[in-house]
Amino acid sequence: MLSGKNIVMGVSGGIAVYKAVDVVSRLKKLNANIDIIMTKSAAEFVAPLTFQSISQNPVTVNIFNEPKQWKIEHISLAKKADVFLVAPATANIIGKVANGIADDMLSTTIMATRAKVIFAPAMNTNMYNNIIFKENMNKLKEHGYEFIKPGSGRLACGDIGEGKMAEPCDIVDYIIGSFNGNQLKGKKIIITAGPTIEPLDPVRYMTNYSSGKMGFALAKVAQQQGAEVTLISGPVNLEPPLGVEFIRINTTQEMFNAVGRYFDDCHVLIKAAAPLDYRPVSVSEHKIKKEKDEIELKFVKNPDIAAHFGKIKKKQIIIGFAAETENIIENARKKIDKKNLDFIVANNVLAENAGFKSDTNIVTIVDKNGSATDYPMMKKEDVARAIIDKISAMLNC
Repeated sequence: MLSGKNIVMGVSGGIAVYKAVDVVSRLKKLNANIDIIMTKSAAEFVAPLTFQSISQNPVTVNIFNEPKQWKIEHISLAKKADVFLVAPATANIIGKVANGIADDMLSTTIMATRAKVIFAPAMNTNMYNNIIFKENMNKLKEHGYEFIKPGSGRLACGDIGEGKMAEPCDIVDYIIGSFNGNQLKGKKIIITAGPTIEPLDPVRYMTNYSSGKMGFALAKVAQQQGAEVTLISGPVNLEPPLGVEFIRINTTQEMFNAVGRYFDDCHVLIKAAAPLDYRPVSVSEHKIKKEKDEIELKFVKNPDIAAHFGKIKKKQIIIGFAAETENIIENARKKIDKKNLDFIVANNVLAENAGFKSDTNIVTIVDKNGSATDYPMMKKEDVARAIIDKISAMLNC
């Protein structure tokens, strides 16, 4: 995925250096070439040999080291970089760059590069919220430097708040996105994901087996390609992708309402969720007791989200999903016509390595004209790329 890409990674001193090792490992597994520059304080937390072993490249720490070949090292690395990542990025290195200070190998190389520079800040929450740091960060943003938003939680010092370096998987996703171009820049995409639930009484509810994995993969890939993504999801055990607006809902009506709030301004609606088609006519105020051998429940139809917005759409592209157990293509074609979809992604949820809980899927994309394209078993993220690429081509044609 990152074959042939040259990433120069700066590692500055902080406890989050241990997470930087994971970042390098993940980038290396994607076939990126990684050169590491460590500050002296970073080398106090993790030995340069660790990064050298994982990156399979020499690690630079001291600007005055004797060069291994005849070249000015900070200039050669600055020119080599396709992307320059600093993770963790302390308040110190960010302050240096913001004020034009180049007094060690890392700050000197950043000053010399013309590559995109991406900082993953990591520091105490009070430092992160310090007005001087904020001014430095905003100054760099104005000059085109990019920042990966840190997480919140318990910090190494014991404080609770914002300042934790973003998780390695999120940093790598951000780097992938920086190479994927901006095919969807300026496009607003709504993606629904996961199941919905419908309460029966205060302790019980109905739902289905949807895991949300497909919808979350679509959100991740769309965001990587520059889209402004709103992810609307029912209850799932997944973390939303970095940079995505996330809206958590429970019922089908709540999902319908959430889509409605964003639909007029969106370019694309991807209905990857599996909302329940019916809900109980009434919800018991108290727990239903098991006093009878049988109970009778009455249900009323929920709004059909795809059909409703398909009917009122103007220039929006609407993509549907058809989770079927029989007559897969035939049922998918009927849904395209009935719901006024632009194309539909159909799959047999009973097939091995496909369906709700699997990390892989086997799909057929059926177009508005009825033509069907079969895809082999792929990871859901790869399926998501195929879908997003098709949407990108439709938006740009």
